[in-house]
This record gives sequence, structure tokens and C-alpha cells, in this order.
Amino acid sequence: MQLPQNVRIVDVGPRDGLQNEKHIVPTETKVELIARLADAGLTAIEATSFVSPKWVPQMGDNAAVMAAIERRPGVSYPVLTPNLKGFEAALAAGAEEVAVFGAASESFSQKNINCSIAESLERFRPVTEAAHAAGVKVRGYVSCVVGCPYEGPVAPEKVAEVAATLMEMGCYEVSLGDTIGSGNPVNIARMLEAVMKRVPVERLAGHYHDTYGMAAANIYASLQMGVSVYDASVGGLGGCPYAAGASGNVATEDVVWLLNGLGIQTGIDVERLVDIAAWISTVLGREPASRVARAVLAKRAKAACSS
Repeated sequence: MQLPQNVRIVDVGPRDGLQNEKHIVPTETKVELIARLADAGLTAIEATSFVSPKWVPQMGDNAAVMAAIERRPGVSYPVLTPNLKGFEAALAAGAEEVAVFGAASESFSQKNINCSIAESLERFRPVTEAAHAAGVKVRGYVSCVVGCPYEGPVAPEKVAEVAATLMEMGCYEVSLGDTIGSGNPVNIARMLEAVMKRVPVERLAGHYHDTYGMAAANIYASLQMGVSVYDASVGGLGGCPYAAGASGNVATEDVVWLLNGLGIQTGIDVERLVDIAAWISTVLGREPASRVARAVLAKRAKAACSS
């Protein structure tokens, strides 16, 4: 299959990237991160999550973030809403797109949201119904699409079943998450083949963690199968608290670098992404996890020393 000419990237850094930080990130920092990503050309930025502060304290300022961000024309700011209460709070805060999240692994579902896969999907129905009634778009996430930290390999048919159910509920797009980063081009392709029998490829997105350095290869394999939407996190921020040793999402700048090399349009400035990665990593007290950011920053430093 010919590679897509254009690819849409959803930057999940402000939500997925920051949600598990040990120290509370100031609201103004989150708002600035979102603004910088929009300046770099991102048209979809996951802003925050309307979950209980008891479970995710980092997202306790969700309404304040939504009130403070500058809404840019052509930019969407989706938020995570696990249940109807979360959706109602998100709607009150001005959300125009929400996301629900399930899993393809029973054990992960129980550990993550304390219910079975079937129960989690039933929880989403009132959310999708309320969202459609309010004119709010709904995106679906499926975790553990190739591997689970508790069960091991996950059957592709199970992923397809969950993805199809989310689509039938009215999710305009389903993001397939390699939560622990155990995917490789072979098992990712096998999973996509199963899912595409139930869900059109134009309604699928890839959400690949880079634990074993396979995210770029998995994106390339997915591009060959027609997937044209990918989640990524600036600077490689984030991780999975339920998966020991799992690193964060693939870095947005790494994805854009790959796509630029393939001649695929994103409308995103990779140099600006590197600047954002350097800035937010400094704020968090560490180096960027992104290979591209580290390489570009080292090149700049060398050039500055020799000038």
C-alpha cells in the first residue's frame, strides 16, 4: 500500500506525558506547554484529564487548564473522561472533544480501572450518548493491544472486538495503544490486520510506546498499512504506572523526523519541537527522552562552541 501523503499527530504530552509526574506541575506550565505545541503546528493537543484527583492528583487542575488555554482556530484540545461524572465536568469546562479508554486485557482493565472490559465499555455508553447529545466528539483508546504486563501477549481478535465496540458506540476514531512498548512490526501488523476487519483504517490511530526502541519501526509498519494518525508526546514524556519499566510514548519530534524523511506532510516544525522538549525537560529536571532532541541539541551545542 502507498504511504499516506499526510499524517495527523495528536500530542498527548500535556495529559499522558505529565499525569504521572511525582511533583505537581504548575497550571501555568501546562498551559504554556499547550500554547507552545500549537505554535509548533500541532492541531490536536490532549490538554488534560477529568478523573478523580484522588487517583491522578496531577490532573486536579483540569478546569483551570481548560479555562486558561488560548483556543486556536483549527486546533482541538481533547480531554480524557472515564465516566459520566468526568464528562459533565469536562463539558462544563468547555471541552469540545473527549476520550474514553478501555483495554484489550482483562487483567490490565481490572488493575487500571477496577472493572472488567465489558463493564468498562458499559460505563462508556452514557458518556458517548451524552457527548453526542451535546455535539461533543468522542475518541476511544484501547490499551495493551499487543502485550499486557500481567497476561503477556494479547490476542489480536480481542483488540478488534474492543475497537469495534468503541466505534459502534460512536467514537469517531480509535487509538490503539502499545502500552508497555512490546510491539514490533510483525505483531503490530498482525493486530492491525485483525482490527481492520472490524474498523476502517481511516478511523484508526497508533499509540506506540518506545520501551524497546521499536516505536518508529512500528509507525512505519502501520503507515504501510494505511494508518495516518499517531499519538506522540513531546520530549518522550510519560509512561505507564501499571507496567514496570515501561518508558513513555514515542517522542513527537522523533515521529516528525521520521515522517519528514519519508516525504510525508505534518505541518509541524521539528526545530520548534526540539526547543519545547528542551524547555519542558528542564522544567521537570531531566534530559529529553527523545533521540532527535538529544541529537539536535548536541549538534547546536557543538556549533556554538566552534563559532
